[in-house]
Amino acid sequence: MDDVQRVNDFKARIGAGEKIESTDWMPKEYRDLLIKQIHMHGISEIMGAYPEKEWVGKAPTIRRKLALNAKVQDEIGHGQMLLRLAEDLSRPYGRGREALMDDVLEGRVKFHNVFHLEAPTWADAGVIGFMVDGGAIITQAMLLDSSYAPYARMLKRIVAEESFHMQHGESVVLALAEGSEAQRAMLQGAITRWWPAMMYFFGPRMMGPSSQKMMDYKIRTMTNEQLRQKFINRYVPRIQALGMAIPDPALYQDAATRTWHYTDPDWEWFTAVVHHNSGPMSQARLSLRREAHRGQQWVREAAIEAGRVLQERGA
Repeated sequence: MDDVQRVNDFKARIGAGEKIESTDWMPKEYRDLLIKQIHMHGISEIMGAYPEKEWVGKAPTIRRKLALNAKVQDEIGHGQMLLRLAEDLSRPYGRGREALMDDVLEGRVKFHNVFHLEAPTWADAGVIGFMVDGGAIITQAMLLDSSYAPYARMLKRIVAEESFHMQHGESVVLALAEGSEAQRAMLQGAITRWWPAMMYFFGPRMMGPSSQKMMDYKIRTMTNEQLRQKFINRYVPRIQALGMAIPDPALYQDAATRTWHYTDPDWEWFTAVVHHNSGPMSQARLSLRREAHRGQQWVREAAIEAGRVLQERGA
């Protein structure tokens, strides 16, 4: 067990606004919470590439194909960087990146609800960038002030790149909103599909014990509901400016408190999707990830062997 005084001193450092480096001593509880957060974040970035990957070959112009392909590459890169952080933290437990990836292939780690869902039209590809990446920016901007310095530093790059991704989605959405009636109807359909998922995206109103501990350790600095309110406040005027309807007739803002009231998503269904990989595209995308993992096995083995040979030669 961690020495009580040492843990108290650690908490005092965080309370004073100090940042924790990877080489600093940290309580097991803090390390485990970081692994849980960063591992899920990294896997979500990787799995988040799949809904848009489906549209790279079907994008309407070569410029759209190139832009979407670059975005997919960025998301995979974000996942790899984050898994390196999780790997560093997991080293005392003897777990490397291979084990961290096996966790998603074998259903031991969750990834965001939105990446279990269908993207049946080109408008969905745009709305993912516009709304999902926009929601991710809100969450990740909050994590820029994380008490764990390596995570906060890495997020500066990720948030900057996610901003370009959101702008790409916005460009697609604007083009559709200014298009034909059929294009506008397609856009409205995508917004209607993704709005409930975005209400779930930030998590339940009442945070669980792990999320509360992350607040206590300042790994995160805002509650789920604060993040959701920020999203609604930002996106309601944006969607209305497009001439699109918010698919929630019960949505309104309290004039006195400025709090948004909204229809709850189907918490039970979305939770089952995340915990049991039971969404409409969960198994198909996991199958693609398993296939890619097997297909790249020889590359990983060759890189490991090359590193071993160089080490033996003292290079």
